[in-house]
Amino acid sequence: MREGQRKLSEPAETLSVMTMQVVTNGRVRLYVDSWDPSYGTGLDPGDNGPTAESTAQLGVDIEVPGAAWRPLSPPPEVRSPEVVLLVDGVRRIDARIWVEEADGTLHPGLAASYAAGVVRCDLRRGSADVVVARIARGLFTASPNVTDVTAANTRYAVRRVAANDPAQLSAAVQPQLHTLEAEVSVEARATAAADEDLLVIDGPLRGRTQLPRALGYVKTHRAQYLPPDLAVVIGQLRPGQRCPVFLLGTTWHRYTWYLKLPGPLGSPWAGVVRVEASADLPRGEVIRLADLSAATLPRFASTAYKDARAPQNLTPIAGLERRLRGMLGDSRLLLRSLTAAAAAQRDAA
Repeated sequence: MREGQRKLSEPAETLSVMTMQVVTNGRVRLYVDSWDPSYGTGLDPGDNGPTAESTAQLGVDIEVPGAAWRPLSPPPEVRSPEVVLLVDGVRRIDARIWVEEADGTLHPGLAASYAAGVVRCDLRRGSADVVVARIARGLFTASPNVTDVTAANTRYAVRRVAANDPAQLSAAVQPQLHTLEAEVSVEARATAAADEDLLVIDGPLRGRTQLPRALGYVKTHRAQYLPPDLAVVIGQLRPGQRCPVFLLGTTWHRYTWYLKLPGPLGSPWAGVVRVEASADLPRGEVIRLADLSAATLPRFASTAYKDARAPQNLTPIAGLERRLRGMLGDSRLLLRSLTAAAAAQRDAA
């Protein structure tokens, strides 16, 4: 066995998280994040650190007065819906492109592939099936004259971006992916008979708040939105518990709450996700959805020996991601095809 490899027979606790105590003028605790380092971390400090003061607008008295915040469990009568629809998407940069205009002006571009799909989980039957999966490709560039590119039998439709900055080009792929996720969500619901299903979109709900009975599911915490006296409640959560609903306003407004998933012991934020709902919903409906999420989502939590991002990367979502990445095709073949298409275009010019 090579150094760094692990035995699959080791218990999940030793595979996923280690807790160490170090004495340095007092007692402190160090935690090792359970996620595979290649995926980053579930608590992303960003540039300012996770404890940096947030500029977001907060309304913390939505469900419980701020002074009375505490961990909440769903009422005993709350039951998971029979059908849960889990939505996710994947993206990949196939090639970086340069577009030269007739006057010699150069524009950078990206040839990107992205796919979205829906897993239909029938909790009564105990089954999970991919019911919708779609793929799209685009050439993202500020060039005013470039046209669609066909590489072998693959077509990259032009998506014009009002910027030449590489970071902005990459960021322009995400709204297209969000649109595709919304389309597959509507398509999945159109073919389903259930009227009381729950739609869970992997990622923020922004741009998809019009979907009924929809929740955004955020695995990575890039900012510490709550003040310290309320954030301490997150560390008190037990699996299946959530914090009270609060209103969060950044560049857009939504209701949100933190939820603890079952998993190995770790830092106070280990296994915590943030769930979002539309700010247009009535207060009572939001609280109902929050209780429903606490009764439903923990049953989909992944385990460390199966998923490097356990428990936040829900098991059906992980399977959907594998299916969607397979649909993107072989990146090496696509790069060769794009290179050949570009050469043929230059020869014809």
